[in-house]
Amino acid sequence: MPGGIFLKSGEGCRIVIVDDEQLIRQGIKHYVEWEQKGFQIVGEASNGQEALELIELTKPHIILTDIVMPIMDGEELTRIVKSKYPHIEIIILSSFGEFEYVRSTFQSGAVDYILKPKLDADTLLNVLKTAASRIPSLQAANGDTNVAINIGHMIEKFVSGYDTQYDEKLMAETFPYERFCLVAADTRLLKDTDAINMDLIIHRFEELLDTQLKKIKLQEFTTDENVSVFLVNGQEDELKEMQGLAAKLLELDSQLSVLICDTFERFSQIGIKYNDVIKKMLQYRFYFPETKIIVEEDLAKEGPKITSFNLDKFTNDFKHERFDSAFDYLEEHVTELSAAFTTDIFEYKAFFGNIIFNISILLNNLEYDVKNLENEKFSFFNSIDEAKTAASVVEQLHRFVEKAKEIILSRKNQTGHSNLQQILDYIEENYTEPLSLTGVANHFHFNPSYLSSYFATHNKEGFNEYLNRIRIEEAAKLLINSSIPISEISGHVGYSDHSYFCKVFKKQRGLSPSQYRRNQKLNK
Repeated sequence: MPGGIFLKSGEGCRIVIVDDEQLIRQGIKHYVEWEQKGFQIVGEASNGQEALELIELTKPHIILTDIVMPIMDGEELTRIVKSKYPHIEIIILSSFGEFEYVRSTFQSGAVDYILKPKLDADTLLNVLKTAASRIPSLQAANGDTNVAINIGHMIEKFVSGYDTQYDEKLMAETFPYERFCLVAADTRLLKDTDAINMDLIIHRFEELLDTQLKKIKLQEFTTDENVSVFLVNGQEDELKEMQGLAAKLLELDSQLSVLICDTFERFSQIGIKYNDVIKKMLQYRFYFPETKIIVEEDLAKEGPKITSFNLDKFTNDFKHERFDSAFDYLEEHVTELSAAFTTDIFEYKAFFGNIIFNISILLNNLEYDVKNLENEKFSFFNSIDEAKTAASVVEQLHRFVEKAKEIILSRKNQTGHSNLQQILDYIEENYTEPLSLTGVANHFHFNPSYLSSYFATHNKEGFNEYLNRIRIEEAAKLLINSSIPISEISGHVGYSDHSYFCKVFKKQRGLSPSQYRRNQKLNK
């Protein structure tokens, strides 16, 4: 099956790009139509060490390298390359303040340099042409040689979101049939990597096409080490057989999944189909891994509407040790969230990481013994980051919550904690009333002096400090979220003396109530 189309050009000058900034590498790759100018980007690396590993594989004529990079910088890379491969020309990318580094690379054999702030397509092309003119093997070729332009590179540009020009007539010779579709083999969930590999999948898929269909052309490209995508060109009626072929492909492994998009008319639509359909199918399988064949109409299914997680409610329940309520609410939200395949996977995982982080902080603030939990939370973060399915992420959260509940239970078994919680809950529910230490003591049948001592022993704040904090927290919310006059807010949160309220508020928040409200409005 053909892997390229042919254009008139000299022998392609092979280039490797080395820069630790991915955006710079992507920008250079897509500045111009490199093949039409006689160049081909054959590899990219994020540091000098990776570049050295690429040289033997790609055999470049020119290396375009940044000067400042981690692990191995451009200066050391230049010295090693010119020592081992003197025929390779090196061009340096640098910033204004790096002249001494650039000078040292020239001493090692670099041919030219470009300042990054002045990097543009014309400058880059001129410098590359100058470097190419120094390479004898390129000069021996004439301008009438037929050069295969790699279709895989063209596909890469389209799926990366860049437009690229191509000869419609020559493309029609390569892909002669009226329709295209994309078929992806997803092996991300395979537990035993030795059980199956992409080469076997590709061979099996080609075999099925050859034996089952008559008019078909195939171009394979890989976007992930565990996902292989096939561009299939054929007649509409032939392409309708894809689901049947997918079922046969699944016989290779029960954890394999096949993704099939609807047919489309033009080669140039491949980028849209990959980004708007195949990538969403890959996300769909993260949430529904049991689905073995995914077609485009599956993406039209309407998932549940997700309500925003109320972190204030969750935090408030935690602060007042209403743990059952907090964890039940969290479980409800997780169930809802995990059924919505439209949620970006990164955002989904970030939610779980943030919840674990918040639970650790909240328990620590409540003076629970979270030392072991703190040590373990990073392993939970890693497991969530590496999880291949939504169910695996939820499992990590459940494991973490179980450990948190064990800590909570051990504290509840301590003498006095249950009684204290009843007192804290009572204050929380009645802070708008004219509460006093004596009144609360009478409510719980305590001696006031005993309650004061008991409170100080079992809580990090004294009675009055705790009551004032609860009232000022509520006052701050009213100042931000309501238009109630400040003179009335003090009464709303339990203070009969407005001037005393203002004094306590400023002590806790560092600003008077009026300054606080004004600042909050300015910051919105």
